[in-house]
Amino acid sequence: MMTEQLPNGVTLTWSGAQFRPSTDSMVLADFAAPAKNARVCDLGCGCGTLALLLLAEHPDLCVTGVEIQPDAAALARENAAQAALGGRFTVVEGDLRDSVLLRAGSFDCAVSNPPYYPLASGYAAQDAALRAARTEEHCSLFELCRAASRLLRTGGRFFLVHKPERLADLICCLRECALEPKRLQLVRHRADAAANLVLLEAVRGGSPGLRLAPDCILYAPDGALTPDGRRIYHQED
Repeated sequence: MMTEQLPNGVTLTWSGAQFRPSTDSMVLADFAAPAKNARVCDLGCGCGTLALLLLAEHPDLCVTGVEIQPDAAALARENAAQAALGGRFTVVEGDLRDSVLLRAGSFDCAVSNPPYYPLASGYAAQDAALRAARTEEHCSLFELCRAASRLLRTGGRFFLVHKPERLADLICCLRECALEPKRLQLVRHRADAAANLVLLEAVRGGSPGLRLAPDCILYAPDGALTPDGRRIYHQED
């Protein structure tokens, strides 16, 4: 087991069988804009990184995490208890594709930092837990979008992070599941670098109209954090 303090001061315990806290969760927590007092579902919450970041930033939220791997779900519960969240983070162990796991239409907001790679992509890890976290072994992109659509109320918002090379697949899956893409932001390490992440907000039952937000640039040419980077990593003056 490893323990790490996130930039916002939250302490997180994770194991070698899961990915360590990463920029992916940090930028998604910054991009997500849940309404006040929103009921949030974290689809595939892992050890709770994204949920803890959101709860620290939005003290009015309640988050329900869904996690299929028992060890990761247990760590998420431990991290929630360590953070003394007063019951605002609940972890449900189970398959997010299960239509009876949680009540349909019961959430205002869903978030996800999902596996990025299809099974046949060549990115499969030897370790079963890492393979499940990295590839769509247990849940395809379409199944993730379908679960988010089922759990969200009409008008509810879905925020997720993914790889730019999957953007066409992502938009197609969202629309097929009645989730209309509304806001998109690319993340780059430097202004002259290719985008390495894409952030997307979709609305269940929303009308067409996609807004492209300015790119999120994390580092200046000299290697110092940009204003975006300082905000995301909680290093603002």
